Amino acid sequence: DEVALSRIASAYGTPTYVYSETYIHAQLNALQSAFSGLPTELRYAVKANSNLAVLELMHQAGVGFDIVSAGELHRVLAAGGDPTKVVFSGVGKSVEEIDFALKLGIQCFNVESAEELTRISGRAANQQVVAPISIRVNPDVDAKTHPYISTGLKENKFGVGKDQALAMYQSAAADPNLQIVGIDCHIGSQITDIEPLLQSLKNLIDLVDALENEGITIHHIDLGGGLGIQYQNEMPLDMAAYGAGVTQLMQGRKQTIMLEPGRALVANAGVLLTRVEYLKPGQEPGQPDFAVVDAAMNDLIRPALYQAWHDILPLEQTDQGEQGNWHIVGPVCETGDFLAHDRSLTLSPGTLLAVASAGAYGMVQASNYNSRNRPAEVMISGDSFRLIRRRETIEDQLRLEQGE
Repeated sequence: DEVALSRIASAYGTPTYVYSETYIHAQLNALQSAFSGLPTELRYAVKANSNLAVLELMHQAGVGFDIVSAGELHRVLAAGGDPTKVVFSGVGKSVEEIDFALKLGIQCFNVESAEELTRISGRAANQQVVAPISIRVNPDVDAKTHPYISTGLKENKFGVGKDQALAMYQSAAADPNLQIVGIDCHIGSQITDIEPLLQSLKNLIDLVDALENEGITIHHIDLGGGLGIQYQNEMPLDMAAYGAGVTQLMQGRKQTIMLEPGRALVANAGVLLTRVEYLKPGQEPGQPDFAVVDAAMNDLIRPALYQAWHDILPLEQTDQGEQGNWHIVGPVCETGDFLAHDRSLTLSPGTLLAVASAGAYGMVQASNYNSRNRPAEVMISGDSFRLIRRRETIEDQLRLEQGE
């Protein structure tokens, strides 16, 4: 894009999230190209970045949505999304959420347990509709990613094992309130090796064949998301190789492939802008140098939560700054409030920084801890930019506590 980030900081202050519409379109095109040899449907994982402008962009590009709450479904509707292109994932769907989704006629529920299947059937009967379902199978495949974002092992809370899935499909096939439309898996996030993903597909194909032998037809195979990107020195997942591998395994099969990308589309489309407030160099050898910035763990929790690495990019070069091996920390009263550790940078109070790879799981996890206002969000398109969420105010925070 052709916008200096310093212009955005001057216009809207810091901390502020900034996203590139151009980059998101490029990632969408790359993924669609990789799977062009197959009937494929993309369902953007709303949890990665749920700003309405991002959702509108996805909808306008013909992409549907993967949601995990009624709140996300409301956002999809507000962005003009089509409920018939929505899949509802997540382990804890409430009665109210199921009823809302049924009334809208969503594409399918990704069912995570036998009790959930029973609940969906009962709610469908109550509304006198038929609920489309897909069962999330836990293939017990190790995605080799951070344990907090690994979801495909037996010890994880997500999905059901192969034998239980078979029994659930048999039960659903005999239930007039349910319509079987697909099969689903998602083994984790930030996966950079295609082999666990392809092994998961092989496991699903085995189950699809077993179901076909019992007269149960599967219309789509949902491979979830989890496609890894480059934060530091990782090799990002090769979309073309992944698409080629899936295409080879699906030869001669009639099912549509469904994908639920999130991070891969938006993470490297975004940065978090922040300014240095104070420098606190170590007073003795071996003591850390602290650069206190105006963004904090309430704005971007990934480093504290996942020990995630984000590049820190000074946007203003100066010879007057202080060189150090800086810990980039925020104002929140927690020792765990940091954005980065041990970064060799030349900084001054007021230096503008960009925290890279912040377009996914950044603003969506922001909070008001320490009664801090959540950041503004801005979208860049070519040589122009626009505010897509104003900075929160203290009046916004207090409104729900002060009564009518």
